[in-house]
Amino acid sequence: MVVFEKPKSLTDIPMHYCPGCTHGIIHRLVAEAIDTLGIEGKTIGIAPVGCSVMAYDYFACDMIEAAHGRAPAIATGVKRSLPENIVFTYQGDGDLASIGLCETVSTAARGENITIIFVNNAIYGMTGGQMAPTSLIGQVTQTSPYGRDPKTAGYPIQICELLATLEAPAYLERVTVNNVKNIRNAKKAIEKAFRYQLEGKGFSLIEVLSSCPTNWGMTPQKALEWIDEKMIPQYPLGVFRDKEA
Repeated sequence: MVVFEKPKSLTDIPMHYCPGCTHGIIHRLVAEAIDTLGIEGKTIGIAPVGCSVMAYDYFACDMIEAAHGRAPAIATGVKRSLPENIVFTYQGDGDLASIGLCETVSTAARGENITIIFVNNAIYGMTGGQMAPTSLIGQVTQTSPYGRDPKTAGYPIQICELLATLEAPAYLERVTVNNVKNIRNAKKAIEKAFRYQLEGKGFSLIEVLSSCPTNWGMTPQKALEWIDEKMIPQYPLGVFRDKEA
């Protein structure tokens, strides 16, 4: 009896992520959802610019590389031209909530029948740890050495709460992957988002609170604890829209 194995929708290529980064866990959950639903042969993923820029190497389905922030626009074009395919984007907070915020909001407002996996680690990871739109108040980054000051940098953007003010989105949920229980909840949410697309329900976004030990300057274990201590109070877990419910 097989107890544990690599999802078929992941390739055998070693991942480049830093030790303790949870991108690998999230990749696995996306691949498991694709496997469970049996949609690998008709799934198209859109890779972003950011830490997961090489996601096209790791997913075994068809992948497209998008310009920084433009993944939802690319996904819209792909889905409209190939409506029978399953289309998802995999984006970080610097990509989705900063340069790509307009594409994110517009795509959600139109209710495009795509799935967005939004990885929020509250910092720009690939480019060296600058302050992101999701960085916390007081968070020290390369561009906020004294901590994020809301007087000059504003407040963190809460994507799920923002998109929940729109009429069109079908499913919005925020999860995290810092312990076994939360990983299981995240798996259910990601699979549900793909299922909603299969059923033609419309736009879905799963926000995953993720760790960045390298740019947070923490050990992997402390980074997972920091999600509980700091990130979840700012970004509460839960469902923000579920039209089926």
